[in-house]
Amino acid sequence: MFRGSLVVRAGLLTPAQLRTSAWRRLFPDVYACTTADVDHGLRAHAAARLLLPGAVVSGRSAAVLRGVDLADRDDVVTLTVPVSCRAGAVAGVSLTRRALAADQTTVRHGTRVTTPVRTALDLARRRPVEDAVADLDRFVRSGRVDLAAVRAAAAGLTGRDCRQVRQVAAVADGLAESPQETRLRLLLVRSGLPAPVAQHVVRDGGRFVARVDLAWPEHRIAIEYDGAWHGDPAQFRADRRRLNRLTAAGWRVVFVTATDLHRPDALVARLRRLLDAPRSA
Repeated sequence: MFRGSLVVRAGLLTPAQLRTSAWRRLFPDVYACTTADVDHGLRAHAAARLLLPGAVVSGRSAAVLRGVDLADRDDVVTLTVPVSCRAGAVAGVSLTRRALAADQTTVRHGTRVTTPVRTALDLARRRPVEDAVADLDRFVRSGRVDLAAVRAAAAGLTGRDCRQVRQVAAVADGLAESPQETRLRLLLVRSGLPAPVAQHVVRDGGRFVARVDLAWPEHRIAIEYDGAWHGDPAQFRADRRRLNRLTAAGWRVVFVTATDLHRPDALVARLRRLLDAPRSA
C-alpha cells in the first residue's frame, strides 16, 4: 500500500503508470498492488495509516482487525479521529470525532486500533439497536472481550448514545451463533413470551442429546433458526438424526426461517399456542 502522490514525486512511477491495471485504487491517492488480497482489514490499515495518519480504527472495522468478521470487504471503514481533525467526507470511510484516552487504543500490526472494550462500546452505538446487539453478541462470543467488562464500562459512560450503549450491553448475552439468532431472541423477549434459554443443552437420562439455539426446557420446546438449506447429503442425514434424537427425548422442535422473522405476529402466535398446549407426561 502506498500514497500515489509520494511515489510519483519520488520518480518511482509516472502518473500514467499509476493509472494502469497494475495498481488498485483503495481511497483517494491510496493504492495497492492488484495482486494484493484486498479485504476489509487491509482497507482499514490503508485508511488509518495512509489516508488519515493518526486515525484509530474503531467499531466494526476494529472487530475485523481482531479477527471477528463483522464487515465485508467493501463495507465502509470506521475510524475515530480527534475532535480537531478537519478531514472531510471520504467515500468508503465513516469518521467519528471523539477524544480517546490513551488506554482506549493499542497498536495492532502497525495500526492504531481501539481496545476490545472500547470496540465493544462502539459496536453498541450502531443503529438500529437490533444490529448493535447482534454485533456485540458476535464480538463477545468470539472471546475477544468479557461481557461483564463491557457492561461495567457502559455503566460509566456519559454523553451521546450512552443510554443506548447501556441498553445494548444489558440485553446482549454473547451466546448466539449468528445475527439472526440474536434477532430471533430479541423478538421473543419483546413479544411477552417467557424468556427462552439460549444455547440450551438437551439431555435425556443424563445422556447428551443436542444443543439447541433457544429453548423452553420446562415445555420441552426447542427453537432452531434455519438459515440455509443443508444440501450436502452427509449434513442432511446428520440433521435428521439430531432431530430424531430430540423427538425421541420428548422435545418438539420449531424451525424458524428469515421469512418467519418478517412475519413476527404469526410466529409469536404459533409459539404461544405451543406453550399453552397441555404438556405430555
